[in-house]
Amino acid sequence: MTPPATTANPSDHPWRSIVITLFPELFPGPLAASVVGQALENGTWTLDTVAIRDHGLGRHRAVDDTPAGGGAGMVMRADVLGAAIDDARALYPANSSDLPLLIMSPRGEPLTQKMVEDLSKGPGAILLAGRFEGIDERIIKGRNAKEVSIGDYVLSGGELAAYVLIDACVRLRPGVLGATESLAHESFEDGLLEYPQYTRPRTWEGHDIPDILLSGDHAKIAKWRDDKARELTKHRRPDLLTDKSTTK
Repeated sequence: MTPPATTANPSDHPWRSIVITLFPELFPGPLAASVVGQALENGTWTLDTVAIRDHGLGRHRAVDDTPAGGGAGMVMRADVLGAAIDDARALYPANSSDLPLLIMSPRGEPLTQKMVEDLSKGPGAILLAGRFEGIDERIIKGRNAKEVSIGDYVLSGGELAAYVLIDACVRLRPGVLGATESLAHESFEDGLLEYPQYTRPRTWEGHDIPDILLSGDHAKIAKWRDDKARELTKHRRPDLLTDKSTTK
């Protein structure tokens, strides 16, 4: 009898990242360090780069041109980026359509922990790191791309933002971090910022560890941590407080 078909679990395969950039020499950069770097070495995730300049036009490998309608700066060309994106997808032809194309841009959808969790459970992502004044708008619809922002500020390029997104996703992959319990109590996991943490020495420069944390009463410690998390969130990020997260 033929065994029933099974659906592959994405976590059983490496999380694939492809960065499309003018500066492939910037990678892996900080992604080669610590637990994320170790995970790269052992094959938990993979990293490839596609050099945009390889698809540049003419003798000088031009990748940009002046903005239509006038204005300052230069805009990255749709034909050049389109070729680079197609090259990236060709690296994994079997499942390239499953890899979302993300453009790192300050005008994009904010990168949240929920978005990171969803991406980390998938097969990976293709990240386009833009430069100059921006990219030709037609590439977004023409290649079904999604713009993602890591914050309300402007960087000189999308490479730093790509580091952030990849690191945030990879650390959630099974086996990358040793203690899964630590993930459950991180900031944003329950709509709150993380509570304050302490360790030895008990007294440092006149400041003591709160007595309740040394009491051994786990119920009281849990309540203290929850209260402190809510206080911090209310003070620093009131936008995170929803009906669900403030209900006790």
